Amino acid sequence: MLTLKTPVHTRDAKGREVLRHYYLNIEQSLQSPSDLEEAIVAVDERRTVRTNFGRDVVLDLSSAEREFSSFHFPCDQILNSDQWESGLVAFDPTKLVKYFQFRERVLIPFREYQVPLIELKKETSKEAVCLVFEKVNTGGVPLSVFELATATFAADGYNLRNDWYGDAGTRTPGRQPEFAKHPLLRDLQPTEFLQGVSLLHTYELRCADLAAGKNPKESTAVSAKREHVLSLPLEAYKKWADELQAGFIQADRFLRMEGFHHPRFLPYRSQLIPLAAIMVQLQKRWLEPSFYKKIARWFWSGVLGEIYGGAVETRIALDLVQVLAWVNESESGEPITVSGAGFQPGRLDTLRTRTSAAYRGIYVLLQRQNSRDFFWQAKMVELDRDECKIDIHHIFPKAWCIGQGIPPKTFNAIVNKTALSYKANRMIGGKAPSLYLKQIQEAAPVSQDEMDKILASHLIDPSLLRADNFNDFYQTRKASLLEIIADAMGKPLIASGGEAPVEDEEDQDEDDPEASA
Repeated sequence: MLTLKTPVHTRDAKGREVLRHYYLNIEQSLQSPSDLEEAIVAVDERRTVRTNFGRDVVLDLSSAEREFSSFHFPCDQILNSDQWESGLVAFDPTKLVKYFQFRERVLIPFREYQVPLIELKKETSKEAVCLVFEKVNTGGVPLSVFELATATFAADGYNLRNDWYGDAGTRTPGRQPEFAKHPLLRDLQPTEFLQGVSLLHTYELRCADLAAGKNPKESTAVSAKREHVLSLPLEAYKKWADELQAGFIQADRFLRMEGFHHPRFLPYRSQLIPLAAIMVQLQKRWLEPSFYKKIARWFWSGVLGEIYGGAVETRIALDLVQVLAWVNESESGEPITVSGAGFQPGRLDTLRTRTSAAYRGIYVLLQRQNSRDFFWQAKMVELDRDECKIDIHHIFPKAWCIGQGIPPKTFNAIVNKTALSYKANRMIGGKAPSLYLKQIQEAAPVSQDEMDKILASHLIDPSLLRADNFNDFYQTRKASLLEIIADAMGKPLIASGGEAPVEDEEDQDEDDPEASA
């Protein structure tokens, strides 16, 4: 823009590619020298501004004479305006007084602007270099840990970006394309991968310190915090990256064994970080029944206890150490995530949106009951795996509940929801259960006995649904849901009382077929 004589390639407000030249309106610049942005004028590649779909020209700067006449200064001559000034003198000397005011107030300060420079010497530590980058980058997009680590490793001649994304030129396959082959891992971020490497590296150092006789307080702390990721040595990354990649793939295997098949219902991606690190440390032993049972309890405690949201760096590190000690029986105590997790029965009354981890977890627990679709009669887990159009919908439809005076906070709770196909949801509509069940049985077709078995697979009492008895249905199904939650967590649930359960906001209208597509 300052020296380029050809048009600048940019985009308009609608994101379309356009070509632009830029000018400063001299009159406006003098009126508001402290707000020059308002004085900047963008014109098209023909150096015009047009309206009425390009038919009317409202500003024409297509020649030097027209620039002088309209008193618009081309930005590509800001650094050296001698030629333009000579032309102005020849065109209209009466404009020189204002022009020299413009040059004094705008052009000269621009040319004399002092650009700050920070000199980093060769002996400056990598951590200090990263800190400087972060501090001086306040005017741009915040630098991620991955970008800072990329710059750090580049100083050692290693291209971290190619290692993650791949590069055809160097025939580097890339880790991200490999993770993309596994649906539950396709959204894994490079920073999360680096956190996993940091966990493994610091855990190795801690084990070495303890073996050398150091007490726990003096030993290296296991950490996935930002500062420890940024101080990660390149050799540590090279040592653990391939093993961690394999660990994440084993974590994906574990999740599928637990019933997860679609990333949309994965409760916490952050919990995958310690899970993958645990897989690395245990290797194939995680499949042993005693190990698997404990890992599953830890996982479901984090999900249903909803304790893996927000800043979790400290919990990630603790869980790696404590879960490994627990499964290896080197310590008798349960991990804090297991012992501290709780699920209040009243939480089922407030779970209303799939953004909640517990909501997503219960969805999967229901699939593990071999729940079958009301219309297709196939298992929901198979429909989910095949990416069919299924979603979580109301059992007693919203429209029917409103007509019965049932409050939204009740009929929108997860107790009144289950996974159904798009086809079943369309047939349900807003009708009473007794009516839509009859319609589905005739259209499927399916016998009443078989339909009752399908309903039972969703922990629904068929007799209460056929009687349109919402209140008894709600209490009976709530009790059934609490049983499978307690079983997954491996502990009795917290009795009602104490702090009130978190209130979710209302989810989208799942009875609307368009919303559920």
